[in-house]
Parts: sequence; C-alpha cells; structure tokens
Amino acid sequence: MTVNRPRGTRDFLPADTARRRYVENVMRDVARKWGYSEIITPTFEHLDLFTLKSGEGVIGELYNFTDKGGREMTLRPELTAPVMRLYINELQPFPKPLKLFYFENCFRYERPQKGRFREFWQFGVELIGSGKPDSDAEVIALAAAMLKAAGVKGDMKLGNLAVIRTLLSGLEPEIVSKVMRLVDKKEYAGLEALLEEIGAEEQLKSDLFHLIKLEGKHILPEVIKIVGNIPELVNFEKTLKLLDAYGVDYSLDFGIARGLDYYTGMVFEVYAEGLGAQKQVCGGGSYQLIKLFGGGDVPSTGFGIGFDRIMEICPLTPPAPKTLMLISKPDLHLKAIGFANELRKYVPVHVDLMQRNFKAQLSYANTINADYVVIVGEKELEIGKLTLRDMVSGEQELLTLEEIIEEVC
Repeated sequence: MTVNRPRGTRDFLPADTARRRYVENVMRDVARKWGYSEIITPTFEHLDLFTLKSGEGVIGELYNFTDKGGREMTLRPELTAPVMRLYINELQPFPKPLKLFYFENCFRYERPQKGRFREFWQFGVELIGSGKPDSDAEVIALAAAMLKAAGVKGDMKLGNLAVIRTLLSGLEPEIVSKVMRLVDKKEYAGLEALLEEIGAEEQLKSDLFHLIKLEGKHILPEVIKIVGNIPELVNFEKTLKLLDAYGVDYSLDFGIARGLDYYTGMVFEVYAEGLGAQKQVCGGGSYQLIKLFGGGDVPSTGFGIGFDRIMEICPLTPPAPKTLMLISKPDLHLKAIGFANELRKYVPVHVDLMQRNFKAQLSYANTINADYVVIVGEKELEIGKLTLRDMVSGEQELLTLEEIIEEVC
C-alpha cells in the first residue's frame, strides 16, 4: 500500500529546503538587527484561544480535536493569539515595549488552491506595550525592510480604522462589524444592500463609499473633510512623517479594514508583483487583544508575512558551498575518515559509505557534483600529502591538508 502525503501539505526536497532556510535566515537577520527577539509557541493550543479572538464561526476552518483528557484543542491557525497568551502567561513583568518575532508553521482546514495550503508558514512580528506613532512606524518600516531583504517588490498600502469607525459611530456595534467585514472583502454590492437594509442616511452612504475608494499618498485633507481632524488622524499623520524619515514607499487606502474587530487604528497591507490574484504577502496593524484574554489594556502592533507566497517570487538563492569527497582504497578508509573530520571544520565532505571500489567512488563523486575529490593514497601519505583533484577542470596536485583547506575555502 502506498501512503501519500495529506492533502494541502508539501514535501520539500533538499534544494527547496536549503533555499527556504536561506531566505528564512535572511529575514530573521533583519528582525534581529532591528532589536526583535525570536520566540516559539506550541503547535497546538486550547480551542478557546482562537474562538475568543475570532468567534465560534472560525471552528470550521480549524484542525481542532478533543485530546485524551477530553480537552478541546486545535492546531494553531495563526500566531498572534498564541503570542498574546504567552505575554499574559510569562512576559507581563518584562520592560515595555516587548519586540518579538516568530517563524512557525500554521494549519487551516480549507480547500487547497494556488498559494493556499492546509499547512503553511508565517513570519510575524509583535510589538507589545506601546501605542505611539513611533511604534506603528517602526513595525511598518521593519515589514518593508524584511520584504526588501527577501528581494520582494510590492505596493505598501496604509489605512486607519478609526476613520471608518468615526463615520459609523451612530450605528450598532454588530452592524459596524458587518460593514467592516464587507469593506475588507471589497463586497461593495453587499455593503450597499446592508446600508439600505438598516435605512442608513444618504450622506453616510455617500461619505462611506467616497472614503473607502480614496487612494493616494496625499489624501488626508480629503479624509479630514469627511470625518474632521480626529485625534487618531493627528497621530496617523505623525506615523506617516516617521515613515517618510524611514524612507518607506507607501500610499494611503482607507478601504483597508482587515475585517477583524480587534484592530483599533493603523492597518497596512503589502501586495507583491508576480503573484496574480492572491498577491497579498503581508498584513497587519495596531490592535487590542491582551484584554480579551484576561490581561490589561495593553496596545500592540504587529504583522504577518505569508512565507509560502514570498517563496513563489523571491529571487534569492543560497550560495553553494564547495563540496569534497574523500576517496581511498579499503585499507586506508580509516585514514580517510580522519582527514574528513578535519576538513568538515571548513567545508561539506563526503566519504564512501557503500564499500565501493576506487573507480566507483570517483564516479559517485561526479554523480553528487562534488567540486573536488581528495585522494588518500599510500604514496601520498608517505610524503605527508594528499591529491586534490578539481572535478570541473580535471587538474590535480599534491598538497598538504593545510594547503587543501586554503585552496578550497
């Protein structure tokens, strides 16, 4: 019987894995240089961690299960809620702001399609404990820096949910939530129908549709005409000035809603070139979740990057290290292992594991594309040297072990 991998998952072969690890570490390096520390949370959590955040309706999208103790659990569908749980459990006494990042696999039970898998990887950042414009700007600038380091080009769009919520302040909270979800999905026909159903005033409908279709870098004066110069816009303008200082290229789009009630103010999304319809690679904003999970009134700002989509368009490839193979006759195999131990301090090294003859070892070295072979022979050992053969040019020379290290490293 053949056992296939589960639907919506992937196997990564050595070359794919090497490339993914390389890009991961490029992005990790950027986050660390901005002063962020990596954390790891459990692969599964209590189910109510996610139903508290997203409602009971999210259960249909989860890999949830009842464990042997009768507890309702789920594989994590995202990382923000687990980080908030970690903060409440472990990190409340730490100095603020906390600057954290993570790179983990997540799971969603949904129909697999291009760019969407049931197991996927997410790179994310959470800055906890500051609601200042400086924090918002740094998080956005870090997202831009990480995408740039990965060689990904895209359009950064910023919005602010306080603007729409100010406009909708006279409506019931559940209606506001429905409006935000429809705006987020850009379901304008459904939005118009909802506004008609609740008997919204014509001025409100006109202002809302005008607002959510406004795009550009210099549209704040137009927004202020609609909602007034509210305090959230004053802070948002400070964030934009800071982004200009960071050198971040962005445009404003007040149709970005993120569709979730816990986002409180600034929101942003990045749409990358070369991905077709599923082109969003990054999204985030400022939010309040800690209070929902039993913590204090602690502001946070964060984002998530869809790593699988990044890998579809990322041009980076890892530098290929020089590889060696030690070749010897059976009676010198132990000597070859000793030399391999020394050379492995500097380069990847293979030794024969199949008890092949000399010619077959040389053929295998060709098969695995070894850059060099090091021949351990009796005559070479008598003079304290080894033969280094360049497998591309075919040239070879007698060298000491130290000279081989200097030549290939």
